[in-house]
Amino acid sequence: MSEPLAYRVILEPDEEGFRAIIPAFPRVFTWGDDVADALRMAKDAIELEISVARERGEELPDPDGDAEIRVERVVIEPAA
Repeated sequence: MSEPLAYRVILEPDEEGFRAIIPAFPRVFTWGDDVADALRMAKDAIELEISVARERGEELPDPDGDAEIRVERVVIEPAA
């Protein structure tokens, strides 16, 4: 049995639920009705991407799920 791979998933709320962005897989875009659904969809998308990469003999992106994450907000006051 191989070692589990962990990838970061960034969830952004929108009008319909949550978008799931997976930095290691920039071509992947998915969403869910709620956080749990978005994470489930992200997991499915990552598993599919890994399967396709392996079929093609491509290297997998390095796992980044243990990377330190920091989110900040920058507020800009536009000139009048």
